Amino acid sequence: MLDAYATALALPGLWWLAGAIVAAGLVRGFTGFGSAMIIMPAASSVLDPFAALVFLTVVEFWGPLPNLPAALRTGQRAETLHLLAGAAVGLPLGLWALSFLAPDVFGWLVSCVVMVLLVLVMSGWRYSGTLRAPAVAGVGGVGGFLGGIAGVPGPPVIMLYMASALPIAVIRANFLLYLLGIDLMMIAVLLGAGMLDPGALMAGVMMVPLYMLANVAGAWVFDPGAERFFRAVAYLVVAASAILGLPIWE
Repeated sequence: MLDAYATALALPGLWWLAGAIVAAGLVRGFTGFGSAMIIMPAASSVLDPFAALVFLTVVEFWGPLPNLPAALRTGQRAETLHLLAGAAVGLPLGLWALSFLAPDVFGWLVSCVVMVLLVLVMSGWRYSGTLRAPAVAGVGGVGGFLGGIAGVPGPPVIMLYMASALPIAVIRANFLLYLLGIDLMMIAVLLGAGMLDPGALMAGVMMVPLYMLANVAGAWVFDPGAERFFRAVAYLVVAASAILGLPIWE
């Protein structure tokens, strides 16, 4: 354990990771999503792909817990379960595919996937029909695959909900519940595969208190009536993550 702690402290760019954690926590607390798209570019610049996933998962699992009771009251639990059912299929497939990717390809993949989905959402398309269970599960499956291969399970679900007519408070709660479920799955799969990198694990544990405080602060400033501002923040987070995640910055 002491060796893992020393390895975590010796990580180059540890303060860069801390800054990303604060920004991600504020955004996650406010919007209910977006933290992975901020953390992954920073983590992938100092860790290998699987270690970056370990770091992300450890931090993300604990950070939103203070906001969980409110999400359970506001969110649609049945729909979240449909998303997670699909993710349970897609996530292991994504992790398997990741094992064949070089780190630089990994960085380009994350940024390109995020940017393409952002363009689709900002194109003005809006879904006005009923979100049926098979379609929701399919979106969850795509999210799970992207979570495994690129560490960003949120964009497909973001695209689905931000293009819907659901109230933003419900969207935010559903995101939180979905992403928490993804984190539980990721921990189980990585643990079962023996891929919980000790240094990345300890670095994530060290960042948890900072991330939790930032989540609480982000939730405190959330305003359910500020729909236009909510969407603007979501779009900016996605765009910034795609740009900062490009390997040219490493």
